Amino acid sequence: MSAYRKVIFSRQFFSVIPMLAATSAFALAQEQAHLDVTTVVQKEETFINEDGEREKRLVDASTVVPGERVVYTITFRNISDQAADNVIITNPIDSNLTYVDGSAFGPGTDIEFSADGGKTWGAPEGLQVSDEGGTRAAEARDFTHVRWVVKNDLAAGAHGVVRFTAVLD
Repeated sequence: MSAYRKVIFSRQFFSVIPMLAATSAFALAQEQAHLDVTTVVQKEETFINEDGEREKRLVDASTVVPGERVVYTITFRNISDQAADNVIITNPIDSNLTYVDGSAFGPGTDIEFSADGGKTWGAPEGLQVSDEGGTRAAEARDFTHVRWVVKNDLAAGAHGVVRFTAVLD
């Protein structure tokens, strides 16, 4: 067993129209500081390539207007000299953003969502929300957090990348 049981990472994000600004990442298990985590927020831009075809690319998200897609790319690296087990990367979804259904990506991870501020977690099809009409199945617009549970130990020096997309409301 590794020297520590659980490393949890959480990143805060604040959106401001027309500017998106990401805070620096912090680990909830700060006393262990075994992960170096970087979050990059970009937006999708459509352009015309050399052949006159429309393509999309990711560019700096310094200015984002309602309706535009923003892409969070979170990279993490085990900077300790021991393997980390039970690594969990958690990212809140700002209230000004709507998660794009099916966009979360993370090789070697199980992806879970919360629709209640991070109190409960599960697969999208298993989440429920309560509203004035009673209880209903959660939809992508209801998600408040996304998290990636790394399936295997993260070896010393190893790294990973996870990503999701949201639309600015």
